[in-house]
This record gives sequence, C-alpha cells and structure tokens, in this order.
Amino acid sequence: MNYTLHQLQIFLEVVKQQSVTRAAEEMHMTQPALSIQLKNFQMQFDIPLTELIGKRLYITDFGREIAEIAENILNEANAIKYKTKEYSGLLAGKLRISSASTGKYIIPYFLSGFLREHPGIDLRLNVSNKTLVLKSLQDNEIDFALVSVLPTGMDIYEEILLENKLYLIGNTPTLDKDQPLIYREEGSATRKAMDQYYGIHHTERKSMQLTSNEAVKQAVIAGLGYSIIPLIGIKNELSNGQLHIIPSQGLPMISSWRLIWLKKKKLSPVAEAYLNFIKNHKQEIIQNNFQWYSSFM
Repeated sequence: MNYTLHQLQIFLEVVKQQSVTRAAEEMHMTQPALSIQLKNFQMQFDIPLTELIGKRLYITDFGREIAEIAENILNEANAIKYKTKEYSGLLAGKLRISSASTGKYIIPYFLSGFLREHPGIDLRLNVSNKTLVLKSLQDNEIDFALVSVLPTGMDIYEEILLENKLYLIGNTPTLDKDQPLIYREEGSATRKAMDQYYGIHHTERKSMQLTSNEAVKQAVIAGLGYSIIPLIGIKNELSNGQLHIIPSQGLPMISSWRLIWLKKKKLSPVAEAYLNFIKNHKQEIIQNNFQWYSSFM
C-alpha cells in the first residue's frame, strides 16, 4: 500500500462529515481535488470504504474499521512531531477550543500571548452556535469551551474571563415600535437572553430571525429592526454612529464569558499550561485590551 497521511486525513474528515462536500469545506479544498484523493485512497483496497445510496454517502463497516486505524496512525504521526519539538525545549501539542459566536471578539486576546510564548502548539479554534459548542465539549472533542451561560446537567469546572453585557441596539437613538425585533436562532445564548427579556417585558411586535450575531448587527445597521446584542461586538459601530444603545428597563443584561471544561477530563500538558497562563495573566489581558469595555456603563 502507498497511502499518504493527507489521504488518511481526508478519509477521516469524510467519515466525520458523512459528506464529500462538507469534508472539502472543512479541509479548505475543492470538492474535485478531495474526491480525487479519496478515490486514490479507495483504489488501495478491494473492499469499498464508502457507498452512495441515492444521493447520500454511507461509510461501510470496513470503512469504519479503516477510519479507526487511520486515526491511530495520525495520532502517532502527531506524537512524533510533538516529541521532536519537546526535545527542542518547546511545549508542543494541540490546544482545542470551541467558542460561542460572540466569543470571537474575546478569545483571540486570551490566546495571543500564550501562543507567542509557545510556538510549538497547534491551535484548533472553532466558533459556532452555543448548542454545537456544548455538544463538542460533551463529546470530548475539545479541551475548553467559551460560553456566556453555564450549561445545565454537565459536570464542569469554569474560569471566568470577562463580563458579557447585552443592550437593546438600533440604528437611531430612539425606539420605533413599528420596527420588528431581530432574534438569533434557537440554541443561541443571545436568543435565550432576548426570550428571557421579552418574556418579562411582553410585546406583540413582529420579529425576524437570523443565524449569526454579525448578520443581526448588519440588519440593525440597515434599519430592518432592533435587537439585544452583546456590547463586545459593536465597539466600532457605536463609535462611528452606525449603532446606538436605546435605554431600556432591565438592561443591560449581564452574564460572564467563561472557559469551561469537563471535570472528568484529564487535561493534557498543553491544556494545563494554557489554564495556568489564563489564571496568571487574565487581569493583565483585560487591562490591556478591554479597558473601554470594563468601564462602559
């Protein structure tokens, strides 16, 4: 057999995504390029790894066994890479973090100094809906999750990073009650906050739903309606007058951005080092990067 590590990575991604198209997107490849590599890998086996029924891709039992072996091979290959770095005096390995969508305005600042100190670390950072973030944590696919609302029914530790402040936002300083409310999708922490707020402050106004905070922000700027939005993501738009905070009873709603991890999980040396870095440098990071935010009333 003459397979490559890259072909093993491709096959594992296809198994994970159950789709050639999604696997190509995740690996930043064109679909034809990924399909060629997948075909070349398949040609080395007499037994099918996958089968297409209708338009749906299925992994055969044989394919799943090969995927398990492929994962072990890639883990060993990574171990060689990281061991080489360790012998050079570098802390080496993977740091895997999944962040709720608005966390993208926060987590880079809590990573940059650590990664500068330890260039041998490979970062895997995924930004997604809160529901998917918690699923990846529960499935033990990541080391840490960054969330603003503690999950229920999960045995976790937490390290609080920064307050999360949510305000009612419009593209003018005053509220036009004829304009709709713009919500995030179900499963979003921001959506939960809006449901909580307007469950108390009942309204019969019409509404619309969008699937990211960035989409909501742009819709508000365009004058499509109003929304409750985390302050952390609208600094520039407030400064240039594209967005305005509308004073409202019961706002801001305040929670905390926090790193969480499973109590049952044994943290890797890299994850332990990152947690220690956060505990030792958290106030310095906040002072250097979020002074405007901490003092905002």
